[in-house]
Amino acid sequence: MTVLHDFKATALDGREVSLADYAGDVVLVVNTASQCGFTPQLAGLEALHEAYRDRGFAVLGFPCNQFGGQEPGTEEEIGAFCRKNYGVTFPMFAKIDVNGSGEHPLYAWLKSEKGGLLGARIKWNFTKFLVGRDGTVLGRYTPNTDPADLAGDVEKALGDQ
Repeated sequence: MTVLHDFKATALDGREVSLADYAGDVVLVVNTASQCGFTPQLAGLEALHEAYRDRGFAVLGFPCNQFGGQEPGTEEEIGAFCRKNYGVTFPMFAKIDVNGSGEHPLYAWLKSEKGGLLGARIKWNFTKFLVGRDGTVLGRYTPNTDPADLAGDVEKALGDQ
């Protein structure tokens, strides 16, 4: 059985990161964009990350430029924008595709685990996937789901350590 921990991704600084580093944690995987109407959700995602990280929770941001060209910057520009404007401290990764022939393997797997209204396709920026401590996908949330509205599901997934 495939789980989150089987994947690798490139961090904004170019390092390859094994998602096995998050084994035992609850993780929220989000495709982000700096010039989207949902971009202010970065503040809410950071608030979730801050509130629960000491209990084994992490938000993982994956910038994507596939929706309206809303993430045109370089990795360096993306990181600087997220830190300066929204105080982002959660891990951000290099820009990826989440749909199509060049989609990142992580997103191919996430979509196969939890389809959405468009079947396996990601509809827009800020689609969110909640992954449990065991690395399995617990839920998929639409772009217009406010990060604060996920607190209950995050709490439930964290459970008692």
